[in-house]
Amino acid sequence: MVREFTVDEDDLKGLCDTVSPHLDERQRRLFLAAMARCLGRGGIVSMSEAAGVSRSTVQSAVGEVDAGVEVTTRVRAPGGGRPRVEDKDPTLLADLDSLVDPETRGDPECMLRWTTKSTAKLAKALGEMGHQVSPDTVARLLKMTGYSLQAPAKENEGKQNPDRDAQFRHLNGQIMAHVRAGEPVISVDTKKKEVLGNLANKGAEYEPKGNPTRVDVHDFPDPKLGKAVPYGVYDLAADEGFVVVGSDGDTAEFATSSIGRWWDKVGSVAYPDATRLLITCDSGGSNSYRARLWKRELGALAARCGLTITVCHFPPGTSKWNRIEHRLFSHISMNWRGRPLTSHQVVVDLIGATTTRSGLKVKAERDDGVYPKGIKVTDAELEAVPFHRHKFHPEWNYTVQGKPLRSWRRRNTPM
Repeated sequence: MVREFTVDEDDLKGLCDTVSPHLDERQRRLFLAAMARCLGRGGIVSMSEAAGVSRSTVQSAVGEVDAGVEVTTRVRAPGGGRPRVEDKDPTLLADLDSLVDPETRGDPECMLRWTTKSTAKLAKALGEMGHQVSPDTVARLLKMTGYSLQAPAKENEGKQNPDRDAQFRHLNGQIMAHVRAGEPVISVDTKKKEVLGNLANKGAEYEPKGNPTRVDVHDFPDPKLGKAVPYGVYDLAADEGFVVVGSDGDTAEFATSSIGRWWDKVGSVAYPDATRLLITCDSGGSNSYRARLWKRELGALAARCGLTITVCHFPPGTSKWNRIEHRLFSHISMNWRGRPLTSHQVVVDLIGATTTRSGLKVKAERDDGVYPKGIKVTDAELEAVPFHRHKFHPEWNYTVQGKPLRSWRRRNTPM
């Protein structure tokens, strides 16, 4: 027989407020039932008022205690709690999957064919299909079924040339041979053209709180300022960059002029005894292996500098492997993130201030020259360039002699 005793209502409420926050749902039920039993007659009502729960809850807990309590880690009995929406609506998951599945979403008749797959829009679309569901529930169901937020991955390179890997081996062999001989090896390319002006630039930098740099709302190009055209030269052995910032066309003349500037101001000083130069570059753009003007200007550069210039192009579709992209250009982009590129001189200064912990050094110069497009190179002009084509993929690998030879014979296939 349980002996009854009386407790002040305020003390009882204080006891519940002190103990309840430290108990889970099951422990709280057992505590209320045990206290109700100790209080005796009227105990269920007293504990209901003290804990702020319904009388039926305390009464059910008392019945649970009277039936015998087993030690368990479960908080609720099997099947207890509010049923999940996917259990009440058996077609919900299938309809949700049909909306986010890549193949189904490509169907022109799909409701979300031309929209983003936000949880709010998915919830609205499901509502139109007869399902009552919130955006938060959609997010939970997506995670449960194996979906997550992901950005597109750049992996599809298109059709690959069967000799792609062999060209990389040939290129690497040329690099090693030149480096072992103490001859310069450079990687060249044109960085993305930048629109100048007081315009927003991607990224952020530290500023006084509440005082960001104010830029124009609309990114309309300023015809007076134009664009900056950075052409880079990266010395693989020295880990040094040289960037010429032009304002005219990105042509073969501009490319070879920039390489010539590098040789005159940096290369000839760093490699005073050099007789050869290896250039690695993409297969397209201003230094394309198809460009006649590129080859003619290389011949002029080789003759002026007295160098034998070898060029090895990366196979089509592999420009991301060009060393200058991730050894120089990526660091330039990080250095000027969040800063408006208001003039050519600002671009030059920001590029020249680029450094890395590994020791990268960069020099930058402005080029005000004019490089017209559409220049035609005649067959006679091309024939005058002393080319030696390599046996392996002669269109990608060739050498320009520094000084024309009297008994020069063109080898391999014609240009």
